[in-house]
Amino acid sequence: MKTLVHFLLLLCALLPSPTRAATPWRLSLPGWDYEFPRDHALHAEFKTEWWYFTGHLTSDDGQRFGYQLTFFRQGIRPRAGNSAGSSRFLMNDVPFGHFAFTEVASKRFTFTQRLSRGAFGEAGFDASAESGNRRIAWLEDWTLDLTPGGEFLLAAKHEGVELKLRVRAAKPWTIHGTGGISQKAAGEGRASHYYSGTRLITEGTAIVDGREVPVKGESWFDHEWASNQLTPEQIGWNWFSLIFKDGTELMLYQMRLRGGGVDPHSSGTFVDAAGESRHLQESDYRLTPVRLWKSPRTGGNYPIEWRVEVPALGIDLVVSTPVPAQELVLEPIAYWEGLIDAKGTRAGQPVEGQGYLELTGYAGELVGLAAPAGQDKAP
Repeated sequence: MKTLVHFLLLLCALLPSPTRAATPWRLSLPGWDYEFPRDHALHAEFKTEWWYFTGHLTSDDGQRFGYQLTFFRQGIRPRAGNSAGSSRFLMNDVPFGHFAFTEVASKRFTFTQRLSRGAFGEAGFDASAESGNRRIAWLEDWTLDLTPGGEFLLAAKHEGVELKLRVRAAKPWTIHGTGGISQKAAGEGRASHYYSGTRLITEGTAIVDGREVPVKGESWFDHEWASNQLTPEQIGWNWFSLIFKDGTELMLYQMRLRGGGVDPHSSGTFVDAAGESRHLQESDYRLTPVRLWKSPRTGGNYPIEWRVEVPALGIDLVVSTPVPAQELVLEPIAYWEGLIDAKGTRAGQPVEGQGYLELTGYAGELVGLAAPAGQDKAP
């Protein structure tokens, strides 16, 4: 399989010149009116989009697993006003995906990246998820479907691991940020439209080395779309999603700067047991690294254990992982993404939970999340 770099070079050779594809991408600006199930589907006028699922699963005999399945769309040219012809080889988007599976007992971590041009329908995205059974995104036999009842169906496999899951939201969708956008940096459009399913009841099967294992658990779903999120000073992020046993959830992120600081536009969201959300500014919480893990493959030094404090909510946690080696070494990036456990107190009462931690920019530059030169202004 070609690397993403080779794939992009091929596409660039096949695309029309910039003068014939000058329509700017739409920026994420305040006032987006979220509507479901419409917004589960494709937003083709934005350059970057992803559908991201993570979860903790257990088998009937107590085996513990974690998974990540993400479908990415990286826009090559806007579809609106496109008149470059109908050749199958003139692509609008690069569809690609990441799949990872963690077996806690054996500390086995399986991961892969899948790429496909989608020229013959083998990969793509559906823009019309209003009703019926819809395939929202697919990469050959990796699939994300939405049922008429509003459940998601997930399927993916790689090297002896196959996952088929049905997930349904136990709470209303949570909109992150304020005014319909999650601001990532200073400036108009340096933001994304971002919502989550913070607690999804999950059941299905995992086939591991030929053995089919029924599994159940809880998942987290992020859907985000944007055109110009990051600035050159931002080198990566630390992102946490936590699902607590008391019925609450917490999402926090830090946008990391080249000088070693944190962008003040970092933020988070706390969701109470009734599904009501509270926006958290960067000054509302403290994330302190406790323990590092150094990758033998990339040399990336990842903080995999943290102290998490949200004083206004009385939250004081230690977040750690039972499997340190959960780095995805892919082309052209490497990042750490893995299951975590949380234990501590909230409002003076013991609290514990599980979740996922994503650490980017520790083993090389990020690509594709800043707008090209000349596209920093809204159309």
